[in-house]
Amino acid sequence: MKIAITAEKSNGLDSAVAQHFGRAAFFIMANVENEEITEINVVPNPFAGKHDPGDVPNFIRDQGAKVMVSGGMGGRAIQFFEKAGIEVATGASGTVREALEGFFGGKLADAAPCAESVEHGHG
Repeated sequence: MKIAITAEKSNGLDSAVAQHFGRAAFFIMANVENEEITEINVVPNPFAGKHDPGDVPNFIRDQGAKVMVSGGMGGRAIQFFEKAGIEVATGASGTVREALEGFFGGKLADAAPCAESVEHGHG
C-alpha cells in the first residue's frame, strides 16, 4: 500500500509534516507492507503555489496512493479524496516518520476539516 504524507521539506522520513496539504511543498510517498516502510519517494507538489479544487487529490491518486496523511485539510478536499477512493487521516504533526507511526497506531483522526477551512466556509 502507498501512503502519501504532506511535507515541508524533502528530507524523507525526517521532514516536518506540512499542516495544510494543498500548500505542502512535497509529498513523501511511503510504500508500506504490514506497517513496515519498504520504500520512500519524495515528490514535489506541482500545485503548491496555485491549484484548482481537485488538482491535488487527483495528483495523489495518480501517484497510486491509497491513504493521504496531513496536518490539516479542508472539507471540500476531503470530499475529493473520498470520491477518488483515498482514505484521509488528519491531525498529523512532527516528522513524517512520527505521522506514519501515529497512523499505524490509530492515533490520527479520521478526516475532519481543519479549523481554518471551517472559518473560511469551506466546510
